[in-house]
This record gives sequence, C-alpha cells and structure tokens, in this order.
Amino acid sequence: MRVALFITCFNDTLFPRVGIATTRLLERLGHTVEFPEAQTCCGQMHYNTGYQQEAIPLVRHFVEVFSDAEVVVAPSASCVGMVRDLYPKAAVLSGDPRLIEAVEQLVPRVYELSEFLVKRLEITDVGAYYPHRVTYHPTCHSLRVLCVGDAPLQLLRAVRGIDLVELSNSRECCGFGGTFAIKNADTSLAMLSDKMRCVLDTGAEVLCSADTSCLMHIGGGLHRQRAGVTSMHLAEILVKTESEDE
Repeated sequence: MRVALFITCFNDTLFPRVGIATTRLLERLGHTVEFPEAQTCCGQMHYNTGYQQEAIPLVRHFVEVFSDAEVVVAPSASCVGMVRDLYPKAAVLSGDPRLIEAVEQLVPRVYELSEFLVKRLEITDVGAYYPHRVTYHPTCHSLRVLCVGDAPLQLLRAVRGIDLVELSNSRECCGFGGTFAIKNADTSLAMLSDKMRCVLDTGAEVLCSADTSCLMHIGGGLHRQRAGVTSMHLAEILVKTESEDE
C-alpha cells in the first residue's frame, strides 16, 4: 500500500525520531511510505484557540497536499482528530462547496497509526521486541474523538518481552491540551501531578502514548523530578526488534 506520512508540525519540529520510527515500521510491514514535503500545520492550534477562519487556509492546503494519497497515516491522534472531526466543520464555515467535497473525500482515508494497523490492516503483532516495563497513557483525542479503543494496547500486548502494566485512572486527561496548559497553568499542573503519580505507582521504566504532545507534558514533569521514567511514542516501541533493542 502507498502510505502518505503526515508527520505533524509538532513531531517534525520537536520529535522527528517519531516520524522515522513510523516510516521504518510501515516499511517493515511492506508498505511504501511517501513524505509530501509541502505539508504544514493541520491548523488545530488555530481552530481550537478560536481562530476558525484563520485555520481554513491550512485546511485547504492540507487537502491539496494529500488529495492524491491512497491513505494518510499520522503518529498523532490529536492531529488526526482535527482532520476527522473539525475539517468538515471548517469546510462548511468556508462556504466553499469544492472544499466541502474535497474534505468529505479525504477524511475517510486519514488514520492515526494504531487504528491504521489494527482496524485497517487488521494487524496486532508487528514483530516488535521490547523487554522493558511499560505503561500506556491513552490520550483524550484517541479516546474521545477517534475512539480507537484498545488498538494501541493490542499492539503493545503483542510485543515480545514487554512487561505491560496498567495505568490507574488512565482515562483522565494529563492536563496539556495545547494552549490550555498556558492559559490555565495552575489547573494544568494539578492534572499533571495526578497523572505523574499514577505513572510512578506502576514502577514502569517507560511511559508510552500515541501523542508526543502529551508525552512532552508528562515526560517533562517526570524529568524535572528526575523520576527515571523514559517517554516513548508507540511507534518507537513497535519499531524495535530483537536486533535493534537498546
């Protein structure tokens, strides 16, 4: 299958290793991965902060860049949630019938990584090997917008050597929420404290998630506490094999 990688501006700027891991994983599974270099921000930050009209050119650009893709895969439930849930609303807001139609045609072909593997390809065992104690934080967008269910956990459970431990209160938000963490810093920090306590209670070496934005928030707090817990995106674990584990 020909897969267009939507890396997201957040990953491209701060966590390029996640895009590399996603590409290597998909190629190992036999797919051709293409990277449209013209891609930019999906517009989520603008739209969620109240600048819906200003986000429309970004929506239009995304549709133009990925219009010919067989499927679009992104290692971000947050950004795919923007495309899946809010692009149709933004297109209607634009009043442009052509954009509305283009969004309708493209949205069904845009997937978050775990749902692409489990729901589209019907694969749970990707041949990964990772002998470490890991806990998984399901992000708000993966739970409540994309409704990926336990797809990430199905993939993690199939990893050989892994010691996957349940995270208590896992469905609770970590407190990041993009600009929410800036506008409501005290509330965000209180939520982060609760989440970090749950992570530490697991005794895990690694905190895994499907969104690097949440991992940056939680991982940053753990790092400041010198907790000794590593943050890794789901793709970074799934790409590991017995010969590549570090």
